[in-house]
Amino acid sequence: MTVQVRRSTSPSLWVGLWLVGLVVVTALVSFLWTPHDPTLVDAAQRLRGPGTDYLFGTDKFGRDLSSQVMVGARTTLFVGVVAVGVAALIGTPLGVFAAMAPKWLGEFVMRVNDLVLAFPALLLAIVFGAVFGADTLTAMIAIGIASVPSFARIARSGTLGVMSTEYVLAARSAGRSRTAIAVRHVLPNIAGLVIVQSSVSFAIAVLSEAALSFLGFGTRPPTPSWGRMLQESQELLAVEPRLALVPGVAIALAVLGFNLLGDGLRDRYDPRLEVRR
Repeated sequence: MTVQVRRSTSPSLWVGLWLVGLVVVTALVSFLWTPHDPTLVDAAQRLRGPGTDYLFGTDKFGRDLSSQVMVGARTTLFVGVVAVGVAALIGTPLGVFAAMAPKWLGEFVMRVNDLVLAFPALLLAIVFGAVFGADTLTAMIAIGIASVPSFARIARSGTLGVMSTEYVLAARSAGRSRTAIAVRHVLPNIAGLVIVQSSVSFAIAVLSEAALSFLGFGTRPPTPSWGRMLQESQELLAVEPRLALVPGVAIALAVLGFNLLGDGLRDRYDPRLEVRR
């Protein structure tokens, strides 16, 4: 007799949840309270070091770095949620359709998907910013579109596996429509794969938003952004490295958290990682 034992929750899942939770809590708190006004320019307080009044010090404009990091977390999460939402809502149905459609149509859809996948995501976002204007909405749409192929490939792979199962074959024999099979059988069974991909894509979205803001194609000032904080710290990097260190650590922790969360979710939901004994 073969007994399937799913692996216990991995440490990476807990560490990822803790780091992601830290970023989320920071963003939520920023709606209610920040130590100082993150957009207030005060020349008298410029380049102050860390202390009781300013936890991380101030930047070259006299703005509080800790307040900017808190509000920047809000911006980063907002961009990530919308970008991943766009990618999942478009890519997942597209992948399911490609797997359930006639072979020639499914192959055509996936070849178009491969063309989009071959186009560099950051370059696509820069093109969108140059054409439609550099702002948060443009960044969200561009990052979302660039992530669609990954969701489509994951959804198609999972759907092909589900479609070969006996209960789906029985449903088809009973005359169930493809739409009914997709809603009742396919989507619930590939939800774990989509959740894992969402976590990984969120980390990519965080990096992409930071890179776009660094290049001037992301969130516009005066809205705080971790990427733009890095960009503004360039000229003082030699004398005030903390100006780059603070947003850099924030980006690193957020990306690490979502990547660890994705690894932990994969260990938990990927059926290929089940232990048989």
